[in-house]
Amino acid sequence: MKQIYPDLWVTEPEQLTPDLPDLTLYAYLLVRKTGNVLFCRSAHDADHRHIKELGGVTHQYLTHWHEAAPGLARIKETFGSKLACHRLAEAAVSKFSSVDVTFERREVHLNDIEVIPSPGHTPGSTCFRFKSPHGKTYLFAGDTIFPSRGTWQAVVFEDGNKSDLRESLAMLRSMDPDVVLCGAAVADVPFKAMSRAEWHAALEQAARSLREDTIENQPAPGAAA
Repeated sequence: MKQIYPDLWVTEPEQLTPDLPDLTLYAYLLVRKTGNVLFCRSAHDADHRHIKELGGVTHQYLTHWHEAAPGLARIKETFGSKLACHRLAEAAVSKFSSVDVTFERREVHLNDIEVIPSPGHTPGSTCFRFKSPHGKTYLFAGDTIFPSRGTWQAVVFEDGNKSDLRESLAMLRSMDPDVVLCGAAVADVPFKAMSRAEWHAALEQAARSLREDTIENQPAPGAAA
């Protein structure tokens, strides 16, 4: 794991499949006095050992059902943590681990983590916003928007919906994060510090990519890897 900010760490890249060598997945550990929180999926044992050194986790929040994987059960068993996901992701996630917390609307969890449903990539896709006491506002964006070879992209898979994703990208303009942290990246760094203008430009670029291309009705890449 690598430290990004005083209270935030990113896991080592996880290669999804040899067929997609440039596509890598990431998770983020948020260190809090009231209990550490892990966002997205984390599969590397070395990362789990590092998480233990940093105080473990009390909760793991998934951004969408593509993050369902065997590592979810290992994390619960290792740390005694609770697993949280959108209600529409629960069926897929439950194939790998029991789910303790579900949500389906915008609300605040654990007193300081804002749950922001952002459907489109999948029906239950969700972003999470946290205002760090160290001065930065983090947006954990999952795959709702992600960096790809120097550009920002948005894609629809299988059960997703392009119209919903357009609306989610428009809604996210009001988030004004200082740092955007994505669950996946294609030959790029998965997190970016951004100004408001840069964030709005990223969303517009992602919306353009959605108009130009779609991956609707294609299988999600390695969702159960």
